[in-house]
Amino acid sequence: MRRKIIMAKKRRIFAWSPLRALMKSAGAEIVSREAVESLLFYLEDRAKKLTEMSLKFAKHAKRKKITKDDMGLAIEYYH
Repeated sequence: MRRKIIMAKKRRIFAWSPLRALMKSAGAEIVSREAVESLLFYLEDRAKKLTEMSLKFAKHAKRKKITKDDMGLAIEYYH
């Protein structure tokens, strides 16, 4: 049984065309709309979670501004 990814209709943060071009530059000659949408959904979700974690690091350091180091820590935490 195939698992279907359900994506809510919402305004996208990342542009569709550049992501499709990126997939093609990675060697995917033919890319379906659904494949691009799935990757968009994943990247937007990951970016949101990394930003939330970065904000926690910034707040812990008593700052409002997220720094490169905060984002680096968040990325390390998720990998």
